[in-house]
Amino acid sequence: MKYLALITLLISSFVAKAQDLQMAETMRSEGKIYVVIAVLCVILLGLILYLISIDRKVSKLEKEINS
Repeated sequence: MKYLALITLLISSFVAKAQDLQMAETMRSEGKIYVVIAVLCVILLGLILYLISIDRKVSKLEKEINS
């Protein structure tokens, strides 16, 4: 069952990649690809900062519980 799911995901990723190439070329030619990359970087940075803040809060709570 795991192998069937893996094969299905691989096939769907190849199909999606073929479609994304044309869209990426269009966005690159119009200069919008940089906006997409910037938005993705902001989202990723936000997630990283959120995880760091959660880790600090959990560490603080663990110290309070152990004390």
